[in-house]
Amino acid sequence: MNYDQGWMAFGWLGGLEAGGISAVAAVVLYLVFHAIGQHWGWSDARKIGWSYLVALIATTRMDAWNLFYFNFAQLQSLQLLKAKLAAVHDPDGLGIRVLCELIGIAVGIFLPWAALRLFRADDK
Repeated sequence: MNYDQGWMAFGWLGGLEAGGISAVAAVVLYLVFHAIGQHWGWSDARKIGWSYLVALIATTRMDAWNLFYFNFAQLQSLQLLKAKLAAVHDPDGLGIRVLCELIGIAVGIFLPWAALRLFRADDK
């Protein structure tokens, strides 16, 4: 996430907080894309796909980038490594946080999708 994460907890609790934020963003985005999709006649797959992609970019981009960067970048000096790690909140829990964000997005899209399908089935 591209904001100050200093208030977040460390480890699994911080991952659950990040996943909750991602889930809320995914719910809002799915409802927006559902409204757009109803107007343009989109299938459920297109609504889910766009919602997941936009939620992924909006909530996970910095944590996923840091996870990728620390695994594959050539950090040539100890000073550079210390500077990069100091800029990341909870570098030990970075993988957990990204995992929870991805799961949160999936759950945040599934819940309104299932609720809308349930209400649509009741109308028939």
